[in-house]
Amino acid sequence: MPLPKNHNESVRAADVGFLLLLTLLNVISYIDRQMIASFANWIVPELGLSNFEFGLVTGIAFLFFYAIGGLFMGVVADRVNRTRLIAFGLGLWSLLTVFSGAARSLVSLVVPRMFIGVGESILTPAALSLLGDRFPVRWQGLVVGIYGMGVSIGLAASLFVVAYVEPWLGWRGCFYALGAIGLILALLMLFVKETPRKVSASELAAAQKSFSLKAALGSLRELLIASPSLMATIFGSMLFSLILGASGFEQLWLVQERGFDRSEIAAITAWISIFAGILGSLVGGYGGDLFLRWTGVGRPAFLALIMICLAPMTLAYRMVDQDCLWFWAGVFAMYFQVGCFYAPAFATIQELVPANKRATVFGFVVLMIQLVGAGIGNATAGLMIDKLQHAGVAEPYSVTLIIYTLISLLSIPMFVFAGRRFKRDKQALRNL
Repeated sequence: MPLPKNHNESVRAADVGFLLLLTLLNVISYIDRQMIASFANWIVPELGLSNFEFGLVTGIAFLFFYAIGGLFMGVVADRVNRTRLIAFGLGLWSLLTVFSGAARSLVSLVVPRMFIGVGESILTPAALSLLGDRFPVRWQGLVVGIYGMGVSIGLAASLFVVAYVEPWLGWRGCFYALGAIGLILALLMLFVKETPRKVSASELAAAQKSFSLKAALGSLRELLIASPSLMATIFGSMLFSLILGASGFEQLWLVQERGFDRSEIAAITAWISIFAGILGSLVGGYGGDLFLRWTGVGRPAFLALIMICLAPMTLAYRMVDQDCLWFWAGVFAMYFQVGCFYAPAFATIQELVPANKRATVFGFVVLMIQLVGAGIGNATAGLMIDKLQHAGVAEPYSVTLIIYTLISLLSIPMFVFAGRRFKRDKQALRNL
């Protein structure tokens, strides 16, 4: 099988269009997963949920199936038509999003969210595998950063839905509308052609013939042992994701402890998050690429530098009054940092891992980030908030979010180490 036409440094308009299509699907995916958290101030009182139960819905119930599914779907994506696989996943999660809107109890909300996790687990391993085959190596940081904008845009868009669409459709109607949009896009995705893989026909045939989860896990273990940089990037990302999970309580914190109106603060944070998140994605993507070219140090070290610079603001805004300038600077810094995270971490993994194993590794990354990181962060943060409320602590949401922010900073030394080892490990993995 010949390499794609863009195996050199050229990028065609069709490649850019393909990137934007996958970014749109990532936006839809993150709107879907964030809408529960964004509608927290409607769903929690209407369904009578505790903070721990709400953490289960937004955390473990969704992320367990998302993470386990991501590992399995990564193995599948390395062997089948990836665009059709994405179409299947998009159709599945969109249909179940409609069912989420009809929920009347904890159970009827949890069950569809579990299987939505299976559908959404397909997108990122398959999409990043496709983009790795479609674009030159030197642009991987920017490409992954653009795709990663789906995180920030999806988060902001879910808040825009709360602020501007909910008054027309109600929170349930918003879920129905999002599910319908996803089903239409799933049909369109069926007509998108697969991208040729950057592996030989014999390698691809061997991979398809030896379809084995056990073999894939063995290959993953070999890669992690051979590359401390890869391992540090993945485990640093897991630690960073603890605060992403705990931030599922952000809207409840803003309303219950900072006194904002639920619709008003959703609109304000939506505008902040979309500008800060997109700017962060561009800085993390293109800035990480430049950092690597100029210094020879891997992109994770660039992410560590950003986290060190932003740490005072991401901690201070939890403790100051909402009328203070530092409060709004901290809100901006938090969303900016989330935007910065995606490209340096995922582009590093993209570049280290051989093309025929890329989706499998991304499936494992999804497992570590979403289940061990964000899933545990969300569920344990909800439990901590309930315990602090029961103990009579004045600001349980603030205390919990500060603790998880501090824990997430433990990822900094791991990212520094990963950056310093990157070039050596890249050469080592080429020889495997």
